[in-house]
Amino acid sequence: MSSDFEAYEQDFGTVTAEITNKIGKIPKLSGEEKTQLVLNVDKQLEEVRELMEQMDLEVREIPIQSRAMYNSRLKSYKQEMEKLEKDFRAHLLDNTEKLERSSRRLEAGYQIAVETEQVGQEILSNLHSDREKIQRARERLRETDANLGKSSRILTGMLRRIIQNRILVFILGAIILLTIILAIYFNLRGH
Repeated sequence: MSSDFEAYEQDFGTVTAEITNKIGKIPKLSGEEKTQLVLNVDKQLEEVRELMEQMDLEVREIPIQSRAMYNSRLKSYKQEMEKLEKDFRAHLLDNTEKLERSSRRLEAGYQIAVETEQVGQEILSNLHSDREKIQRARERLRETDANLGKSSRILTGMLRRIIQNRILVFILGAIILLTIILAIYFNLRGH
């Protein structure tokens, strides 16, 4: 009977060594590899529990005088298994904490992105409003420029007429003066 117990012990040693090795690899992996390793460790821990049950059954069938030694060995194996489960849970919790920290960072990044988008929308809205104001001002400038062109043409026309009128007044004044001078001349000659 003790040979069965010893075979279970050897299996226990092999599987727990593999579990310890795999638990050490968990933090270094990510994604699908990590998921597969965690599932594999979980499966092997179940295998260790079954080995413990088998060893417990074997110890119950061992004669009472030898049972104490096997019970103490079984107790130490149970403690080793509990330690493995705690280590495994600790690594999973550590990964969960890392995921939570990453999630918080992602949330903060998302919040910043949302705020940046809102600021960007406000800036775009302001730019659109400013663009409309500039276009209206440009249109008013075009209208003013067109009105100034018209005014300039009207003033040029008026100035031309004023000059023409002055020339006509000067010519008429000269004609009247010449007529007066000729009238005086003929009037004096006739005397």
